[in-house]
Amino acid sequence: MAMLLCRTGLGRRPSVLIQVAIQRTYASKQSEKGKAKAFVDWRRVRAEGGKGGDGCSAFIREFARPFGGPGGGDGGNGGNIVIEAYKRVKSLAKVKSIYKAENGSPGGNNGCHGKNASHTVIPVPVGTCIKGNGDVIIDLEKDGDAVVVAHGGLGGKGNQFFLSNEDKSPTLATPGEPGETCVLDLELRTIAHAGLVGFPNAGKSTLLRAISRAQPTVAAYPFTTLKPHVGIIQYEDFEQVAVADIPGLIRGAHLNKGLGHSFLRHIERCRFLLFVVDLSVTEPWTQLDDLKYELEIYQSGLSSRPHAVVANKTDLPGASEKLKLLQKHVDMPVMPISAKEGWDVGRVISHIRELYDKDMAQAANQQGEKQNHSQKKTVILEW
Repeated sequence: MAMLLCRTGLGRRPSVLIQVAIQRTYASKQSEKGKAKAFVDWRRVRAEGGKGGDGCSAFIREFARPFGGPGGGDGGNGGNIVIEAYKRVKSLAKVKSIYKAENGSPGGNNGCHGKNASHTVIPVPVGTCIKGNGDVIIDLEKDGDAVVVAHGGLGGKGNQFFLSNEDKSPTLATPGEPGETCVLDLELRTIAHAGLVGFPNAGKSTLLRAISRAQPTVAAYPFTTLKPHVGIIQYEDFEQVAVADIPGLIRGAHLNKGLGHSFLRHIERCRFLLFVVDLSVTEPWTQLDDLKYELEIYQSGLSSRPHAVVANKTDLPGASEKLKLLQKHVDMPVMPISAKEGWDVGRVISHIRELYDKDMAQAANQQGEKQNHSQKKTVILEW
């Protein structure tokens, strides 16, 4: 019996350990802090193109060709550093700090040229902005957009290249050129039509879960999202609108307080904004003023983009009185909702579609004006 109990205990103990391990793994996957570690939206990269291969100085000595002349081949070109945007890449986490392309192969005897080095491709997400010395070099906005940031050096010339009527046996061979070197800043800016902007704990993540299938982390205690999330709203006419949950801003974000600039850069691509105001605070209209101020100081004209005001948490006690005060201080309609309970969320979805249609119509008109301007013809009068 003692032996049986011992075996039973040994058989039960691993199952308990496995269950605890599973619970710990599940808890770590649900942690917002753990999720944010895998999301990187800024990298500084040093890119160095490959060196060209050296040219060869040699002479052909074969049977029946004792004086075959110069036969040194040229060196191969060094590899380039290419940055290319891919849809499947979602973060800059796998981007290294230093990239060095391959060097070209040196030239050989008997007129053999060296092999060109293969190019080094750095995959980045769509929406990556490449900066050098603070200036924007290029913006990779579409899948497949690519740019060469560091060219490889040209291969050196062998002595066969310098053969001429004046010099029948040249010995000169040039070395390969070094590749270009540059230091770049890669910034990822989320691409979305609409952006949810608000202070921490305003309910932006809960609202995004209510209007789309995105699953940002929410909880019953106050905290802020540490990475932007993008949700897609599906309409009945099969139109899709992308909505981004911008992490909570704080006062002084334009001075890079907290994670200011890393949050504000994701708003630059949004065509229109939704200011989410928390009705649980004492003066909710001050949040709207502070948000517009931070956006305008960070980038001129950012706060004047088409926008709407969403008053969240109407299910809390005293929210109706604060809503009336908010409507008095705001010179535009306010949409009261409760993202947690799902009250009047459909109104927000409809208003997002209205802003989207207006933006698409305006973009189409601007495109038409550009085409008309380019197709203007000069009228020649004949007398």
